[in-house]
Amino acid sequence: MQTAYQLELADAKEALLQEKPLWTSGRVESGQSKAVYSGAEQLRPHARYYWRVTAWDNRGQRVVSAIDSFETAKMQETDWTAQWITDQHDASFGPAPMFRKVFSIHKEIAAARLYVSAAAYYKLYLNGKEAGTAQLDPGYTHYDKRNLYTTLDVTSALRMGENVVATVLGNGFYNAAAPVATWDFDKARWRDRARMVMEIHIQHTDGTITVIPTDDTWKTATGPHVYNNIYSGETYDARKQWQGWNDLRFDDVAWQPAVPTRAPSPRLVSQTMPPMRITDELPAVAMQAFGDTVFVFDMGINLTGVCRINVRGEEGTKVTLTHGELLKDNGRIEMRNLDIYYKPIKDIEFQTDTYFMSGEGEETFTPAFTYHGFRYVEVRSDRPIKLDKADVTALFIHTDLERVGQFSCSNELLNKIWSATNQSYVSNLHSIPTDCPQREKNGWTADGHIAIDLALLNFDGIKFYEKWLDDFIDNQRPEGNISGIIPSAGWGYDDWIGPVWDAALFIIPDALERYYGDTRAIHKVYDACEKYLEYLRNRENEEGTVTYGIGDWVYYHTQTPTEYTTTCFYYWDQVLMARFSDLTGHDGTPYRKKAEELKALINRKYFDAEQTRYANGSQTAQAVALALEIVPEEYEKKVAENLNRLIVDNNYHLDFGVLGSKYVPRMLSAHGYAETAYRMATQETAPSWGNWIKLGFTTLAETWVLSPEFRDASVNHVFLGDISAWMVNTLAGINYDPNNRGFEHILIKPDFIADLSWAKGEYRSVKGLIKSEWRREGKQIRLSVTIPDNATATVYTDKAQTVGSGRHEFVFTSH
Repeated sequence: MQTAYQLELADAKEALLQEKPLWTSGRVESGQSKAVYSGAEQLRPHARYYWRVTAWDNRGQRVVSAIDSFETAKMQETDWTAQWITDQHDASFGPAPMFRKVFSIHKEIAAARLYVSAAAYYKLYLNGKEAGTAQLDPGYTHYDKRNLYTTLDVTSALRMGENVVATVLGNGFYNAAAPVATWDFDKARWRDRARMVMEIHIQHTDGTITVIPTDDTWKTATGPHVYNNIYSGETYDARKQWQGWNDLRFDDVAWQPAVPTRAPSPRLVSQTMPPMRITDELPAVAMQAFGDTVFVFDMGINLTGVCRINVRGEEGTKVTLTHGELLKDNGRIEMRNLDIYYKPIKDIEFQTDTYFMSGEGEETFTPAFTYHGFRYVEVRSDRPIKLDKADVTALFIHTDLERVGQFSCSNELLNKIWSATNQSYVSNLHSIPTDCPQREKNGWTADGHIAIDLALLNFDGIKFYEKWLDDFIDNQRPEGNISGIIPSAGWGYDDWIGPVWDAALFIIPDALERYYGDTRAIHKVYDACEKYLEYLRNRENEEGTVTYGIGDWVYYHTQTPTEYTTTCFYYWDQVLMARFSDLTGHDGTPYRKKAEELKALINRKYFDAEQTRYANGSQTAQAVALALEIVPEEYEKKVAENLNRLIVDNNYHLDFGVLGSKYVPRMLSAHGYAETAYRMATQETAPSWGNWIKLGFTTLAETWVLSPEFRDASVNHVFLGDISAWMVNTLAGINYDPNNRGFEHILIKPDFIADLSWAKGEYRSVKGLIKSEWRREGKQIRLSVTIPDNATATVYTDKAQTVGSGRHEFVFTSH
């Protein structure tokens, strides 16, 4: 166990070796495994700093880390000298702007950094080669409030003498065209022609710096990227290519000067979350030809991204790639479940990329400025072409979060549900957590907070969600309300969405603090939370609550009253706000008082004590009251019994929507009914997660049952997927202790389900790797647990035992 630490910072490695740091924390008596620089000196931009940490443990040992470093980028807006540039066209002009700049380097290069932002996306080349691995960069924001920039190490890409930097820009959500843009993005207050800003900083061996900024000396033109739209796709005409346009040998005399323009927003900040990348390339597993002009490819799994196609044909041949999730009975692509909101225009179809061939041998096309959600791709051409299965490859594109969790057990159905959940989750990571990757691509707030546990148990997501919380702050209106989708161009502030969705403003920073032990997200959103609760206070009815909005969305049969769920989440907001106040040094008394008033109101108005039933007695109503700690202690057992009876009497089937999917399995397990939760989770008849697997889905559907008309239901949603977090928490038994932040103390509490012969999970927490694995050996169970250094755990077998770090094994008789 750590008892103390010391953090040192220097602007040269030698300074630390000589024990002459720029700043030191001094020895701090603490078990905390993180520290924050608190020196008086402001860190400089474009500078490298070196750091070292020393830790002391309870056995008197001293550990000194290796010296490591970090580099600062732009520390404030005035650090930029570059101008934003665009071309002479307006927002309605289809072809994408292209830019290039030739520059010379006359002195030896020690290091070079490139800082770049665009509204919306850029593709970047240095001396003819693509720079970096990011796709659809930078991340999506409220473009009039905040823009993100990326830093690239381009030292190896530059050379003495002449160099050329070249870019082409895409529209993204910044310039969404009507009428194909839904959710009012075509009316966005920020909508304008794509633009960019860039600086290349070249540090020479003599200590001098050369800066290459964007300005009116850059050249611009348009070319083969004739149209791109985030919802429809991209149209590329290879006949309009400027051969070698991103190389030094190209003559740009026909190109025009770039046009300096205004910045989209007053804030340009570093993108600290991982970018979107191509994380996998998947060859087609099957192809069916319908003559020589229509081909349908099966990629084997539902995913997000684009396809790379290799094709031969005559000059001018039009080839389209339409992406969907389902097939019709005749083997052709089915789009009716996805294109419900899409309003097509001539030659612009939903989730369709179009390529006009140059006729110069085998040609390869990969869209640059869109992404789709799909398993199947239908390729059509207006003239005969030849294709085989190897000619189409799916490129899986999403925000590249690092995986930190694993789970498996002896029930293969649960393993497939767990895999499908994770596939759905990463398929909906595109700089924001989205609801679906095809027809909407929206950051629905409830989808985000319902999925936060499965997210953080499986992926290192703190920087990703911190970025999204910035979007919440930018989204909030002066009166305090937020919209149901974030970012939003103005859609979604309506009363029909409401507090159950808005609770993401509280639940997500709370989860970050519990998983990471880091309060910065809570500090970040505190003012926004305060303003939001003031907005709700001004909306209260005579009972002192608010009741508007939606609740248990996509319920199967029984609808839980939304006025009940709204009041419950209004109460939970107050509980979390009181906690936030305590953590940030504010007075939480008013929020605790309001929470108690709302709790009393809920129990007075919605609780039937005689029948121990909340609201209409639905599965969701019972579970929400238990999960949000509304039930009086003396009634908890009976409310849980009632919940269990609802499942058993329904032949162990679920009957709930998104809220129930989160809270019903958890509350069953928490109150001793894990066997019931397990039987419900492993059903294969609808409604169930298992039924989706039985139908062949590789991701989770949006609704428990697809309608015969296939209208308005994607099969790549994650918001019904908390069952996978339940697997880690309940079957593997890995849990945080709500009284100890950041896994300082861990609860290992598996439910040893009779039908399972083994289960195992692992989670790489901020403290280190946590593992739990149990296996039946006759009438006994063998449980192996790994606890990281500087942490303790309570392990529940046939009794509760507290252990420290290391690997521990328990053998006991199963009951």
